[in-house]
Amino acid sequence: MRYREVIWFAAAILAGAVGASLVGPRPAEAVAREIVALQQDVTLLLQGQHDMQSSIDQNQAVLKTLIEQSTDAVNKMSVTMSGLQKSVLDVQANSGSRLDTMSTQVQGLSDNLEEIKARIGKLNQQLTDLQNTVQSLDAKLSPGAASVPPSDVPGKPSPTPSVAPPASAPSAETLYSNGLRDISAGNLELARQEFQDYLKYYPQTDVTSNAQFYLGEISYKQRKYAQAIAEYDVVLKNYPGSFKLVTAQYKKGEAMLKLGQKAAAIRELREVIHRYPGTEEANHARATLQELGVK
Repeated sequence: MRYREVIWFAAAILAGAVGASLVGPRPAEAVAREIVALQQDVTLLLQGQHDMQSSIDQNQAVLKTLIEQSTDAVNKMSVTMSGLQKSVLDVQANSGSRLDTMSTQVQGLSDNLEEIKARIGKLNQQLTDLQNTVQSLDAKLSPGAASVPPSDVPGKPSPTPSVAPPASAPSAETLYSNGLRDISAGNLELARQEFQDYLKYYPQTDVTSNAQFYLGEISYKQRKYAQAIAEYDVVLKNYPGSFKLVTAQYKKGEAMLKLGQKAAAIRELREVIHRYPGTEEANHARATLQELGVK
């Protein structure tokens, strides 16, 4: 349309010039020069119009390319964001089970450390007993020494008889280590049997209460929360000096929450905070109460 308007405008100017030349008594040479000048102006106008149209076409082509590139970039970003979102969801879904496994492994290492400490204590006690025995023998061999039966040594309790496990039973260390390994690997029923056998064959070791605690952990992992509470209660009632006493009470409160026993769970968690301040379990109990909106 603009091109046609320029043509009509140029034609009108040319017609006006011709008319003016016819009306006025101007020399023919001057009229011819004006006509030539007008034709040149029209040519320049047409060329400018053509250049403008070319520039517009080029700008549109560049703009179209930029729009297509931007669209592609947005699509790529959308795909990338979808992948990241899926990765985040996967991490969130797997983080709970990974944390549970890591927690169990850490507990196993802690138990092994406590067991080593207990064995060192036993070795020290055995060394002390051996020294006392040597001193007692020296006293007996000395002239005029009074004969004192070993069972009547002042301050030394009489040995407690123990029931030996059957010949087919694994050693205490093997059975306990197998239980820890299987609970970490997710072989919960096998671990349950191993810890039950440990309690059956070795009921009076330094980590017997730990084996009882892990029976509660197995039930908790299997979402058998009522059974888990009963297992934790055995630790709390029968093993007051257990390494797992505070953890058993905390996990008992968590199991009660799972069963919807909110009031009882709050009591247990408050008891953990009151009796074991500064422990990791007390901090977890405080965080749980805050989530429940309870101080």
